[in-house]
Amino acid sequence: MTLVIRNTFWLTFFIVILLSWWWLYSMSLSMNMDFFGRMSMDNSMSPVETMSSEDVSSEISNDQSMSSMVSMQSNEDMASMGQMSDGMKMNNSMTRFFPLLGMWSVMMAAMMFPTMVPTLKSYEDLMMSADGTRIGWLGLLVGYSLVWVTFSIVITSVQLGLLSINLIDMMGKAKSIWVSSVLLIIAGLFQFTRAKEICHGVCHSPMSYFLGNWRTGFQGGTRMGLGLGAYCVGCCWLFMVLGFAGGVMNFLWMGLATLFMVLEKLPAIGHYVIRPMGLLMIVAGVLLFVFI
Repeated sequence: MTLVIRNTFWLTFFIVILLSWWWLYSMSLSMNMDFFGRMSMDNSMSPVETMSSEDVSSEISNDQSMSSMVSMQSNEDMASMGQMSDGMKMNNSMTRFFPLLGMWSVMMAAMMFPTMVPTLKSYEDLMMSADGTRIGWLGLLVGYSLVWVTFSIVITSVQLGLLSINLIDMMGKAKSIWVSSVLLIIAGLFQFTRAKEICHGVCHSPMSYFLGNWRTGFQGGTRMGLGLGAYCVGCCWLFMVLGFAGGVMNFLWMGLATLFMVLEKLPAIGHYVIRPMGLLMIVAGVLLFVFI
Protein backbone atom coordinates (compact mmCIF):
# COMPACT_ATOMS: atom_id res chain seq x y z
CA MET A 1 0.00 0.00 0.00
CA THR A 2 2.85 2.36 0.87
CA LEU A 3 4.44 1.73 -2.51
CA VAL A 4 1.15 2.52 -4.29
CA ILE A 5 0.80 5.83 -2.41
CA ARG A 6 4.42 6.74 -3.16
CA ASN A 7 4.03 6.02 -6.87
CA THR A 8 0.76 7.96 -6.99
CA PHE A 9 2.40 11.06 -5.53
CA TRP A 10 5.34 10.87 -7.91
CA LEU A 11 3.15 10.18 -10.92
CA THR A 12 0.96 13.18 -10.10
CA PHE A 13 4.06 15.32 -9.68
CA PHE A 14 5.38 14.44 -13.15
CA ILE A 15 1.92 14.83 -14.71
CA VAL A 16 1.80 18.40 -13.36
CA ILE A 17 5.15 19.10 -15.03
CA LEU A 18 3.99 17.69 -18.37
CA LEU A 19 0.68 19.54 -18.20
CA SER A 20 2.53 22.79 -17.47
CA TRP A 21 4.66 22.41 -20.60
CA TRP A 22 1.59 21.44 -22.63
CA TRP A 23 -0.31 24.52 -21.37
CA LEU A 24 2.56 26.82 -22.31
CA TYR A 25 2.77 25.26 -25.77
CA SER A 26 -1.00 25.59 -26.26
CA MET A 27 -0.83 29.21 -25.18
CA SER A 28 1.93 29.92 -27.70
CA LEU A 29 -0.17 28.35 -30.48
CA SER A 30 -3.25 30.34 -29.51
CA MET A 31 -1.18 33.54 -29.72
CA ASN A 32 0.27 32.51 -33.08
CA MET A 33 3.85 32.27 -31.75
CA ASP A 34 6.67 30.20 -33.15
CA PHE A 35 9.16 28.05 -31.20
CA PHE A 36 11.29 31.11 -30.40
CA GLY A 37 8.41 33.12 -28.93
CA ARG A 38 8.01 35.37 -31.96
CA MET A 39 4.48 36.30 -33.00
CA SER A 40 3.68 35.71 -36.66
CA MET A 41 1.35 38.18 -38.37
CA ASP A 42 0.67 35.99 -41.42
CA ASN A 43 -2.66 34.68 -40.25
CA SER A 44 -3.82 37.98 -38.84
CA MET A 45 -2.89 39.78 -42.08
CA SER A 46 -4.57 37.42 -44.49
CA PRO A 47 -8.17 38.61 -43.84
CA VAL A 48 -7.10 42.21 -44.44
CA GLU A 49 -5.31 41.29 -47.63
CA THR A 50 -8.30 39.26 -48.84
CA MET A 51 -10.72 42.06 -48.09
CA SER A 52 -8.47 44.51 -49.87
CA SER A 53 -8.35 42.38 -53.02
CA GLU A 54 -12.09 41.81 -53.10
CA ASP A 55 -12.99 45.47 -52.52
CA VAL A 56 -10.60 46.71 -55.17
CA SER A 57 -11.71 44.22 -57.82
CA SER A 58 -15.41 44.89 -57.21
CA GLU A 59 -15.01 48.66 -57.68
CA ILE A 60 -12.82 48.67 -60.77
CA SER A 61 -14.54 50.38 -63.68
CA ASN A 62 -11.69 52.16 -65.44
CA ASP A 63 -8.05 53.02 -64.95
CA GLN A 64 -8.75 56.26 -63.13
CA SER A 65 -11.25 54.78 -60.69
CA MET A 66 -8.93 51.83 -60.14
CA SER A 67 -6.09 54.09 -58.99
CA SER A 68 -8.45 56.02 -56.75
CA MET A 69 -9.86 52.90 -55.14
CA VAL A 70 -6.45 51.32 -54.59
CA SER A 71 -5.27 54.46 -52.83
CA MET A 72 -8.42 54.63 -50.72
CA GLN A 73 -8.26 50.97 -49.82
CA SER A 74 -4.58 51.26 -48.91
CA ASN A 75 -5.43 53.97 -46.40
CA GLU A 76 -8.27 51.87 -45.02
CA ASP A 77 -5.95 48.85 -44.71
CA MET A 78 -3.38 50.86 -42.82
CA ALA A 79 -6.05 52.12 -40.43
CA SER A 80 -7.36 48.59 -40.02
CA MET A 81 -3.87 47.27 -39.30
CA GLY A 82 -3.32 50.03 -36.75
CA GLN A 83 -6.57 49.17 -35.01
CA MET A 84 -5.60 45.49 -35.05
CA SER A 85 -2.20 46.27 -33.53
CA ASP A 86 -3.73 48.48 -30.84
CA GLY A 87 -6.37 45.88 -30.06
CA MET A 88 -3.77 43.15 -29.86
CA LYS A 89 -1.66 45.23 -27.50
CA MET A 90 -4.60 46.05 -25.28
CA ASN A 91 -6.15 42.59 -25.19
CA ASN A 92 -3.10 40.35 -25.36
CA SER A 93 -2.52 38.26 -22.23
CA MET A 94 1.12 39.36 -22.25
CA THR A 95 0.10 42.91 -21.33
CA ARG A 96 -2.33 42.29 -18.46
CA PHE A 97 -1.22 41.49 -14.91
CA PHE A 98 -3.27 38.44 -13.94
CA PRO A 99 -3.01 36.53 -17.26
CA LEU A 100 0.72 37.27 -17.30
CA LEU A 101 1.03 36.17 -13.68
CA GLY A 102 -0.73 32.92 -14.57
CA MET A 103 1.73 32.35 -17.41
CA TRP A 104 4.75 32.95 -15.17
CA SER A 105 3.32 30.70 -12.43
CA VAL A 106 2.80 27.83 -14.86
CA MET A 107 6.26 28.47 -16.28
CA MET A 108 7.72 28.16 -12.77
CA ALA A 109 6.08 24.75 -12.40
CA ALA A 110 7.34 23.62 -15.80
CA MET A 111 10.90 24.79 -15.23
CA MET A 112 11.47 24.47 -11.47
CA PHE A 113 9.62 21.29 -10.50
CA PRO A 114 12.08 19.11 -12.48
CA THR A 115 14.94 20.63 -10.47
CA MET A 116 13.23 19.62 -7.22
CA VAL A 117 13.43 15.88 -7.83
CA PRO A 118 16.70 15.41 -5.83
CA THR A 119 15.22 17.43 -2.93
CA LEU A 120 12.03 15.38 -2.78
CA LYS A 121 14.08 12.19 -3.01
CA SER A 122 16.25 13.34 -0.09
CA TYR A 123 13.12 13.96 1.99
CA GLU A 124 11.93 10.46 1.17
CA ASP A 125 15.23 9.04 2.43
CA LEU A 126 14.54 10.67 5.81
CA MET A 127 10.90 9.63 6.06
CA MET A 128 11.68 6.45 7.97
CA SER A 129 14.66 7.55 10.06
CA ALA A 130 13.42 11.06 10.92
CA ASP A 131 9.66 10.49 11.26
CA GLY A 132 8.81 12.09 7.92
CA THR A 133 5.43 11.55 6.31
CA ARG A 134 4.00 11.64 2.83
CA ILE A 135 1.86 14.62 3.85
CA GLY A 136 5.09 16.35 4.90
CA TRP A 137 6.49 15.56 1.44
CA LEU A 138 3.44 17.32 -0.02
CA GLY A 139 3.91 20.27 2.37
CA LEU A 140 7.50 20.59 1.18
CA LEU A 141 6.27 20.91 -2.39
CA VAL A 142 3.59 23.43 -1.40
CA GLY A 143 6.06 25.66 0.45
CA TYR A 144 8.51 25.54 -2.44
CA SER A 145 5.73 26.45 -4.88
CA LEU A 146 4.55 29.40 -2.78
CA VAL A 147 8.01 30.97 -2.96
CA TRP A 148 8.13 30.65 -6.75
CA VAL A 149 4.59 32.02 -7.10
CA THR A 150 5.77 35.04 -5.09
CA PHE A 151 8.71 35.37 -7.46
CA SER A 152 6.22 35.17 -10.35
CA ILE A 153 4.36 38.17 -8.92
CA VAL A 154 7.60 40.14 -8.77
CA ILE A 155 8.80 39.26 -12.26
CA THR A 156 5.33 39.91 -13.72
CA SER A 157 5.44 43.41 -12.26
CA VAL A 158 8.96 43.87 -13.63
CA GLN A 159 7.90 42.75 -17.10
CA LEU A 160 4.94 45.14 -17.22
CA GLY A 161 7.17 47.94 -15.96
CA LEU A 162 9.76 47.27 -18.67
CA LEU A 163 6.97 47.14 -21.25
CA SER A 164 5.59 50.49 -20.09
CA ILE A 165 8.95 52.20 -20.67
CA ASN A 166 9.33 50.46 -24.05
CA LEU A 167 12.46 48.53 -23.05
CA ILE A 168 10.94 45.18 -24.07
CA ASP A 169 8.36 44.25 -26.68
CA MET A 170 4.96 42.66 -26.11
CA MET A 171 6.55 39.19 -26.11
CA GLY A 172 8.89 40.15 -23.28
CA LYS A 173 12.02 40.38 -25.44
CA ALA A 174 14.51 43.21 -25.00
CA LYS A 175 14.36 45.62 -27.92
CA SER A 176 18.08 46.36 -27.67
CA ILE A 177 20.81 43.79 -28.33
CA TRP A 178 22.83 45.66 -25.72
CA VAL A 179 20.30 44.81 -23.02
CA SER A 180 20.28 41.11 -24.00
CA SER A 181 24.09 41.06 -24.03
CA VAL A 182 24.34 42.70 -20.61
CA LEU A 183 21.80 40.29 -19.11
CA LEU A 184 23.82 37.30 -20.35
CA ILE A 185 27.07 38.72 -18.99
CA ILE A 186 25.54 39.55 -15.59
CA ALA A 187 23.99 36.08 -15.34
CA GLY A 188 27.36 34.56 -16.20
CA LEU A 189 29.25 36.65 -13.65
CA PHE A 190 26.73 35.73 -10.95
CA GLN A 191 27.82 32.10 -11.31
CA PHE A 192 31.17 33.08 -9.76
CA THR A 193 29.76 34.95 -6.74
CA ARG A 194 29.62 33.95 -3.08
CA ALA A 195 25.82 34.36 -3.09
CA LYS A 196 25.54 31.76 -5.85
CA GLU A 197 27.85 29.44 -3.95
CA ILE A 198 25.82 29.66 -0.74
CA CYS A 199 22.41 29.24 -2.39
CA HIS A 200 23.61 26.47 -4.66
CA GLY A 201 25.16 24.66 -1.69
CA VAL A 202 21.71 24.30 -0.10
CA CYS A 203 19.95 23.40 -3.37
CA HIS A 204 22.65 20.90 -4.31
CA SER A 205 22.78 19.25 -0.86
CA PRO A 206 19.27 19.50 0.63
CA MET A 207 20.05 16.69 3.09
CA SER A 208 22.22 19.07 5.13
CA TYR A 209 19.38 21.59 5.18
CA PHE A 210 16.90 18.93 6.33
CA LEU A 211 19.18 17.76 9.15
CA GLY A 212 19.55 21.32 10.44
CA ASN A 213 15.92 22.44 9.95
CA TRP A 214 13.86 19.27 10.26
CA ARG A 215 10.13 19.69 10.88
CA THR A 216 7.43 17.04 10.78
CA GLY A 217 3.91 17.05 9.33
CA PHE A 218 2.39 19.21 6.64
CA GLN A 219 3.14 22.46 8.45
CA GLY A 220 6.74 21.43 9.04
CA GLY A 221 7.17 20.35 5.43
CA THR A 222 5.73 23.66 4.24
CA ARG A 223 8.15 25.63 6.43
CA MET A 224 11.10 23.67 5.07
CA GLY A 225 9.76 24.13 1.54
CA LEU A 226 9.64 27.89 2.06
CA GLY A 227 13.25 27.92 3.17
CA LEU A 228 14.45 25.71 0.34
CA GLY A 229 12.43 27.73 -2.15
CA ALA A 230 14.08 30.95 -0.97
CA TYR A 231 17.54 29.47 -1.50
CA CYS A 232 16.43 28.14 -4.88
CA VAL A 233 15.25 31.58 -5.99
CA GLY A 234 18.58 33.01 -4.85
CA CYS A 235 20.36 30.37 -6.91
CA CYS A 236 18.28 30.51 -10.11
CA TRP A 237 16.56 33.90 -10.40
CA LEU A 238 18.88 35.19 -13.10
CA PHE A 239 18.07 32.21 -15.31
CA MET A 240 14.48 33.50 -15.24
CA VAL A 241 15.50 37.09 -15.92
CA LEU A 242 17.32 35.83 -19.02
CA GLY A 243 13.87 35.34 -20.52
CA PHE A 244 13.96 39.06 -21.30
CA ALA A 245 17.06 38.47 -23.44
CA GLY A 246 15.36 36.04 -25.80
CA GLY A 247 11.62 36.43 -25.10
CA VAL A 248 9.76 34.97 -22.14
CA MET A 249 7.82 32.54 -24.37
CA ASN A 250 10.97 31.36 -26.15
CA PHE A 251 10.93 27.57 -25.76
CA LEU A 252 14.63 27.34 -26.58
CA TRP A 253 15.41 29.55 -23.59
CA MET A 254 12.97 27.67 -21.33
CA GLY A 255 14.43 24.30 -22.31
CA LEU A 256 18.08 25.33 -21.94
CA ALA A 257 17.46 27.13 -18.63
CA THR A 258 15.64 24.09 -17.23
CA LEU A 259 18.45 21.80 -18.38
CA PHE A 260 21.11 24.03 -16.80
CA MET A 261 19.25 24.22 -13.48
CA VAL A 262 18.69 20.45 -13.39
CA LEU A 263 22.38 19.81 -14.07
CA GLU A 264 23.37 22.25 -11.31
CA LYS A 265 21.37 20.28 -8.74
CA LEU A 266 22.51 16.79 -9.67
CA PRO A 267 24.51 15.41 -6.71
CA ALA A 268 27.33 13.95 -8.82
CA ILE A 269 28.12 16.85 -11.16
CA GLY A 270 26.34 19.92 -9.78
CA HIS A 271 29.45 21.59 -8.36
CA TYR A 272 31.42 21.07 -11.55
CA VAL A 273 29.06 22.78 -14.01
CA ILE A 274 28.42 26.15 -12.30
CA ARG A 275 31.48 28.05 -13.48
CA PRO A 276 31.61 26.53 -16.99
CA MET A 277 27.96 27.61 -17.38
CA GLY A 278 28.89 31.08 -16.19
CA LEU A 279 31.77 31.29 -18.64
CA LEU A 280 29.50 30.08 -21.44
CA MET A 281 26.96 32.81 -20.72
CA ILE A 282 29.65 35.51 -20.55
CA VAL A 283 31.09 34.41 -23.89
CA ALA A 284 27.59 34.30 -25.41
CA GLY A 285 26.89 37.82 -24.17
CA VAL A 286 30.14 39.17 -25.59
CA LEU A 287 29.63 37.44 -28.95
CA LEU A 288 26.06 38.74 -29.13
CA PHE A 289 27.31 42.27 -28.55
CA VAL A 290 30.20 42.04 -31.03
CA PHE A 291 28.71 40.16 -33.98
CA ILE A 292 24.98 40.92 -33.99
